[in-house]
Amino acid sequence: MFYFDYSATTPVNSDILAAFEKMNHQFYANVGSMHTAGVTANDQLAQARTEVASFLGVQDEEIIFTSGATESNNLIIQGVADARKKEGKHVITTMIEHSSVYDTYRYLEEYHNFEVTYLPVDENCRIRLEDLQAALRPETILVSIMHVNSEVGSIQPVEEAIQLIRAHSDAYIHLDMVQSFTKIPYAFTDLDINFASISMHKIYGLKGSGLLYRRLDSKIVRRMFGGMQEFGVRGGTANTPANMVVGKTIALALENIEKKHAHVDTLHQRLRQFLEQYDFITINTPKESYSPYIVNFSVSGLNSDDILYTLDQAGICISTKSADVAKAKLPSRILYAMSRCEQRATSGVRISLSHLTTEFEFDYLLDNLKMIFSQI
Repeated sequence: MFYFDYSATTPVNSDILAAFEKMNHQFYANVGSMHTAGVTANDQLAQARTEVASFLGVQDEEIIFTSGATESNNLIIQGVADARKKEGKHVITTMIEHSSVYDTYRYLEEYHNFEVTYLPVDENCRIRLEDLQAALRPETILVSIMHVNSEVGSIQPVEEAIQLIRAHSDAYIHLDMVQSFTKIPYAFTDLDINFASISMHKIYGLKGSGLLYRRLDSKIVRRMFGGMQEFGVRGGTANTPANMVVGKTIALALENIEKKHAHVDTLHQRLRQFLEQYDFITINTPKESYSPYIVNFSVSGLNSDDILYTLDQAGICISTKSADVAKAKLPSRILYAMSRCEQRATSGVRISLSHLTTEFEFDYLLDNLKMIFSQI
């Protein structure tokens, strides 16, 4: 198998799997139990939280373990809406969010009478700061922005957006950092945000494992009841073994990060140069402010599913859009938002790369793409 769908998920690092198995055997007790085994497991969970907090440069109590970014996004958006609805019922997000954000805002709009502003994007799949500033109001209570778009890899101008929001409103700021965490350079402590969502399965960790960062002064109402776990933000018995390897997952992801980034960017540029040879191809990933891990392009005259199936027959795994909506036979919401072209939105292909991608695998991909394009 030749895997080029790393933005959908990644293989679990063998060291993470080994550590998880060990933790499962040693620390399986419920951290809420008062016996020695439970107290020991609780101590281990606390150490794991401290380790993660140190990587982000935040306080232990600001780290909430979750099942992943979908849960984190839902908890943040619905929880803030409940906590601050008396202050205002206007919220802001973008047209290019992951469905766990976009659909949750739609839910607030349809069932709870919130007014939602969906910011448009330009041809580079980035929001315009003037649109954001115009949308901010005294009653705006939350703004959610995806740091790196999961389909085309555009990096949003989050630093400037944060400054605008802080200057013109009292809104909380929430970043979906699933595709940016450990993949593009930034300092977490430089981001003046209230909330962030992170998934481990995007960085070679366990599926069903993730983080919610919550700044301590940020109000939120829990969505899962039944216990006071995770500082009362999220009820439910702790997945202690999975949470214990989150720190190790982050540490491994940060190892040789510059070298990994350079390798991936070299492949990214090679793929871009290859695609630029064909006049029937439009590259959707911008040339500037992009994540090198994602290359998205549209092929005029071909449906994206036809390319996917042809490559799949050759043992090559790619995607046509984010995995959360891949099975829906609809044009890409993201590509349509940036182009307003339905043909381009139905012929988009996403190839996502990794530091694990070898030259042999990459050449095999190019050979097969060349064969497909020669038939157009």
